[in-house]
Amino acid sequence: MGRVTVREKVLRIRGAATSSRVDTLVVEEPLEIRLNGEPLTVTMRTPGNDFDLAAGFLVSEGVITRAADIAAIRYCAGATDDGSNTYNVLDVSLAPGVRVPEMSLERNFYTTSSCGLCGKASLEAVRTVARFSVAEDPVRFGVATLAALPDRLREAQRVFDRTGGLHAAGLFTPSGELLAVREDVGRHNAVDKLIGWAVREDRLPLRGTGLLVSGRASFELAQKALMAGLPMLAAVSAPSSLAVDLAADSGLALVGFLRGPSMNVYAGRHRIDLETASTTPMAAPG
Repeated sequence: MGRVTVREKVLRIRGAATSSRVDTLVVEEPLEIRLNGEPLTVTMRTPGNDFDLAAGFLVSEGVITRAADIAAIRYCAGATDDGSNTYNVLDVSLAPGVRVPEMSLERNFYTTSSCGLCGKASLEAVRTVARFSVAEDPVRFGVATLAALPDRLREAQRVFDRTGGLHAAGLFTPSGELLAVREDVGRHNAVDKLIGWAVREDRLPLRGTGLLVSGRASFELAQKALMAGLPMLAAVSAPSSLAVDLAADSGLALVGFLRGPSMNVYAGRHRIDLETASTTPMAAPG
């Protein structure tokens, strides 16, 4: 398994004062995911939970929906010329009967740590048909519960404490219990790792739960939530317009700027239990 962090010498400048010190950095390395021995994609990620990352990616792409769809996941030995294993190449073998997607150049895309579903030409092309529907999920989330979640997620970010350079994704219940947390240098990788954990634990669809991400709520994160059957997506930062459109169309609750008791509900208001929170009508634009 590759290193998650490294130590590097830095020159620290604080106004007129300078000093030399050792800083802890998060590792970013490529991971090539192969499907039945054929290259599928390359993503820049933080090493760790790579099997979850591969499984979650395949859920997001609509290839699998349950643990039984995977026959095996293994690192590829001899990944270098000298035959050593870098732990940066792994192969997923699908179970008999699971359809292998077309391995075309269109699917064999390169994914950066900040990008997600790059290379998709249009909204229609990106909207992978989800096998689960969240519209009928009756789950509701209280405002007080939502307000407490960012701190709980932050407390669970072990690598972030050492580096300050990782995104996180957390799976939570309406009572506020964090079921699992995954960290990665890439926002979408953290979510794929979390979904991969869930599929390998045979928890899909993730009805009655919600997803909290430490950054912004982009379209690809909303899509990943839907592919896993998640009825709620909350983010500490802003959503994109496409994420809001997708959430509204699909019945996904989307909460942005979740910072303590302050938050914006962009879609799925029926899933929010206001409890003691008061609502103030917005003034008409003038």
